Amino acid sequence: MKKVAIQGGAGAFHEIAARSYFGNQVIEILSIGTFDEIVQLVSDKKIDYGIMAIENTVAGSLIPNYALIREAPVKIMGEQYLRVKQNLMALPGQTIADITEVHSHYMAIAQTRKFFNQYPHIQLVESPDTALSARKIQDKKLVGKGAIASDLAAKMYGLEILAAGIETNKKNYTRFLILAHQDAESNPGSACSKASLCFSLPHHKGSLSQVLSVLAFYDHNLTKIQSMPIVGQEFRYFFYVDLTFDSYERYQQSITAITPLVVDLQILGEYKYGIESLENIHHQ
Repeated sequence: MKKVAIQGGAGAFHEIAARSYFGNQVIEILSIGTFDEIVQLVSDKKIDYGIMAIENTVAGSLIPNYALIREAPVKIMGEQYLRVKQNLMALPGQTIADITEVHSHYMAIAQTRKFFNQYPHIQLVESPDTALSARKIQDKKLVGKGAIASDLAAKMYGLEILAAGIETNKKNYTRFLILAHQDAESNPGSACSKASLCFSLPHHKGSLSQVLSVLAFYDHNLTKIQSMPIVGQEFRYFFYVDLTFDSYERYQQSITAITPLVVDLQILGEYKYGIESLENIHHQ
């Protein structure tokens, strides 16, 4: 049985992403407090996979996670897209009128604040995690308290959903990465259609444009480009690039072509483009 670490408590969106990615495979879910801890466990080979959120359509990129991947002996093995649907839940037998406090992660509160404007009697309280907020209500039998969390959390902790889909932006999607140790068996080239790269550039005019032109020549589609300052080097940046391709051979040729143009090139992962999970959430 594969051990898979998620950030947050059981029933968190990371668990939904993990179970969606691995499908019918039997896995053991381990709830971990931070992304740093997950990467350390993968690096130490104490778990098989780690699940890490990397970007959200509302909140943007989780910038610190890029550095965690780049600096550790891990690689990206896959990705999963998930629609984040927020729900208000409480112990059974209550109504919204009975709820005086709602606890959840600050991001979940930010995503649902417009809904709660209708209920000025409810105080919103930040907590470390969505699922753990739901668990606390059940464990301590907190009457009059609610949580914002996933459908799975409500089911796992025996809570009643008082209002479903309360997020302001219904196109609230998160992309999750599946991480494994650098020594883990790589995906076969024939199964790969996406890659994540990291590199810096020499100080001369048009250096980034040159790289992008080469990637375009090889018919790659850039799905993301993110820059981050290099600590201790003024006005120098790491560029994180996600690209998709139809031919693994052409992709390998493009890597050979850009290598002389960049500095410190790292291939963070080669994997299957999660287009199916992306298409599925558009029908939800």
